[in-house]
Amino acid sequence: MIRFDDIKEVYLVKGATDLRKGIDGYASLINTLPGHSPTDHSLYLFCNRDRTKLKCLYYDGTGFWLLYKRLNSGHFKWIRSDTTESLSITHQQLNWLLEGLKIEQKYSFKKEEKAFI
Repeated sequence: MIRFDDIKEVYLVKGATDLRKGIDGYASLINTLPGHSPTDHSLYLFCNRDRTKLKCLYYDGTGFWLLYKRLNSGHFKWIRSDTTESLSITHQQLNWLLEGLKIEQKYSFKKEEKAFI
């Protein structure tokens, strides 16, 4: 079982990707990104042109995971780009994306520390 919190880095691959690829196709795409390797224990996210489908490639040390999510309605708030480049995102931003939100939020709330007297 994959736990997203255990993943070292999360990278969003900007732009639209042909999601008919398999593990080897996504691994070769990752190899074209400067400084990246498909076996670096990072999660790589890919999205289709309509922004309704998402695939993730992750190497856990023993093999590859290929995860797929298709929305019944709506769109992922994906960063559009004409070039294939990656963007490092936080685990919180990954959660926002999967919940249908933009990865950049205008406001965030800080946890308030309560003073006990």
